[in-house]
Amino acid sequence: MEGKIANFRMSRTRMRGNYMVVLVNGVNNKEKAASLVGKTAVWTSPAKKEIKGKVTAAHGSNGAVRVLFEKGMPGQCLTEKVKIE
Repeated sequence: MEGKIANFRMSRTRMRGNYMVVLVNGVNNKEKAASLVGKTAVWTSPAKKEIKGKVTAAHGSNGAVRVLFEKGMPGQCLTEKVKIE
């Protein structure tokens, strides 16, 4: 499966640097997003370095998921593709 990084996970006062909200292609409701919990997500940088993460929860009711990546996610990863395995 493939998805796109939408944004960091944020609150009113804090931005979590390694938590991302990911929009997955073909997933458009909360039940389908909940079935992806536990899968692995991989983002490949322009330098071909892979940063892995894990889908932790559904985010909202339109099919987005939260992914906890390893440390080191740059801001340039926003709107980039992610593989979900």
